[in-house]
Amino acid sequence: MSESPAESAADNLADDTVTQVFIGHRELLFSLVYNMLGSVADTEDVLQETWLSWTGRARRSPLTEVANPRAYLVRIAVNHALARQTSIRRRREAYVGPWLPEPLVTGVEGATVVADGADRALRTESVSLAMLVVLETLTPLERAVFVLHEVFGYAHTEIAEVLDRSPSAVRQLAHRARQHVHARRPRYQAHPRVQREATERFVAAALGGDVGALMEILAPDVTVWIDGGGKRQGAGLRPVQGREKAARLLAGYASRRSEGLDVRYRHVNGDPSAVVFAGDSPYAVMVMDLTPESDQVSGVYIVTNPDKLNGVALDVDAAAPHDQPGPGE
Repeated sequence: MSESPAESAADNLADDTVTQVFIGHRELLFSLVYNMLGSVADTEDVLQETWLSWTGRARRSPLTEVANPRAYLVRIAVNHALARQTSIRRRREAYVGPWLPEPLVTGVEGATVVADGADRALRTESVSLAMLVVLETLTPLERAVFVLHEVFGYAHTEIAEVLDRSPSAVRQLAHRARQHVHARRPRYQAHPRVQREATERFVAAALGGDVGALMEILAPDVTVWIDGGGKRQGAGLRPVQGREKAARLLAGYASRRSEGLDVRYRHVNGDPSAVVFAGDSPYAVMVMDLTPESDQVSGVYIVTNPDKLNGVALDVDAAAPHDQPGPGE
């Protein structure tokens, strides 16, 4: 028997409501899952799985029976993200060279991003690239608890419901994660202006192959990660530690491809950073981590793997009307 017009209209309204509820929380879910996984592609897959779970739930019973759609969606997304960790871990074991998170362009230095309003602002909740590297050393459950509590402000009792664990177990996970993270990355944040100036000095020295200038700006115990995924020459198979080795590596790396590069300054994962283009294609994302005194670079994160730069050009172009040119642009 075919539906009556009234029944068909009611079904369409219900479908629209299900869709709008999901869309209303999508950026929150994206930011949360991305901080758990560090991969945009995997995050999008998890959101697709979350959408299918959400619509399946809506088909089984009325949406009005879900008392808190936001909490329900967060729980689905977090648990799908945890389930994906096994396949992600296997891929990373076979990854060529250092693995870095996929960079997110979250804004333009010195500008106010107006496109997408609050939805776009949610992406700035993504923790820094340096912090994401530290979070990679946590267990999946510890990382989920840390992200939910420290980044998004969820109470331990709320996290317990999301993870189906007791509040005491969640508090223990939170304590271990916090100790682990703070031991490797003490709480401090360089002023954006200082970060921008340091970034510009570093980029000028690195792309210019100026070893002397690099020796001045790099901290003695600096570590350099270059993630080329085995697809860029000279990226190296492991992080390089120490100022002299790092300066030689960076100067040599730049000498292979220093002409025809265009540097655009953007916020990447919330930090003032450099996006390097070769023609119209993104060539590298460069993020610097500063010492607590903010006078030297303690960590350099360079992503050159083209698979991780697919979304960078679109994000940079979207921000272009608000751009603040860097030196030489």
